Amino acid sequence: MVKLTEEMKAAFSSVRVFPVATASKDGIPNVVPIGFCMLVGDDTIWIADNFMKKSLANLRENPKVAIYVWGPDTKGCFQIKGDVSIVTEGEDFQKMREIVLAKMSQAPAKSLIVVEITEVFSCTPGPGAGDRIPMMGQ
Repeated sequence: MVKLTEEMKAAFSSVRVFPVATASKDGIPNVVPIGFCMLVGDDTIWIADNFMKKSLANLRENPKVAIYVWGPDTKGCFQIKGDVSIVTEGEDFQKMREIVLAKMSQAPAKSLIVVEITEVFSCTPGPGAGDRIPMMGQ
């Protein structure tokens, strides 16, 4: 696992909607805007599955995800890649449901997508664009 820096965590917390990318086992990509994307540790992200169809199908076939982090209040931008597990019961699932339902009472909160961060890449324009950012644990 890879731990985000304090600057990355601050940037993550300032973003309201995250482009989240998945791909089927055949490599067919899908990108969706996700509002319920929460950093729950230095190396773990929770994504609430409210209305996922293609993304959830992709994650079942290919449990990998990429999350783009950028907003007008961030310094630069970066891409997080990670391994996914899909959780539909237990303490973490219930905690996610409480958080989601407190913000949007009609949300189905069907499953919790747990992302263990494996790599982080720079998206800032310039010579380092696309480079892997060395992190603790890599």
